Amino acid sequence: MGGILLLILALAAGGALAYVLLSTPKRPVLDAQSLCPVDGPQGINVVLVDTSDDLPETTRREVLVILDDLIATLPPFYKLDIRVLDIAGARSRSLFSKCNPGDGAGLNEWTDNPRIARLRWIENFRKPASDAVKNSMASAKAANSPLMAAIQDIAIDQFSSAANQNAKKTLIVISDMIEYTRDYSQYPTAGDLSFQRYKQSPAYLKFRTDLHGATVVIRYVTRQPKGQPLLNDIKHGEFWIQWMKDNGASTTAVKRLQGT
Repeated sequence: MGGILLLILALAAGGALAYVLLSTPKRPVLDAQSLCPVDGPQGINVVLVDTSDDLPETTRREVLVILDDLIATLPPFYKLDIRVLDIAGARSRSLFSKCNPGDGAGLNEWTDNPRIARLRWIENFRKPASDAVKNSMASAKAANSPLMAAIQDIAIDQFSSAANQNAKKTLIVISDMIEYTRDYSQYPTAGDLSFQRYKQSPAYLKFRTDLHGATVVIRYVTRQPKGQPLLNDIKHGEFWIQWMKDNGASTTAVKRLQGT
């Protein structure tokens, strides 16, 4: 009788273990460099920080809180790409681009090691992403502000590949949103903020972009260019909502930052 009971207990334990192993969702295979699933990230969050001028201290503090929250809450297997304007190259420059490999929360201790997973998350994702955020606050002190070219660069680099087609896409832009290039200027002395004036400029065709249904959030910095009247920020925000829609965004929200 004792032997039979031991056999039954062993079978029950084996069945329970098999159930745990079979019911635990299988983690995707990750690329060693990007930490993204080898078949592509499940989501892509790109942050573009406009470095053409300094941010006020209050605004800078709020931006750091916003981006720190984004790092802490990014879902597993979503990519975070933190970028600044490459003003000389009229594009964007990535400071950090990796997927969240998971911080160990919810892992089954029978099949994984949550403690080691969290240590890897801190060392390979959390800490370098936070360092990149701090570095993105450094001002380049430039007159030009090629925002459209930078957003076009992001769309080509992060949103257009076959591996990223099914990923949920979000673009966050931290900027005064004042486009200023030889092709088109939003300085008040250059003309009105109508979309019609923009469509008649060389910039309209040059910066045609496919945002592939991305959700766009503009964290708006109110700024008055030196020697220029203050922009009508309502009309300015409406222009960018129309520009994003015209270039394939699904929705666009404009939210003013504090201290500006």
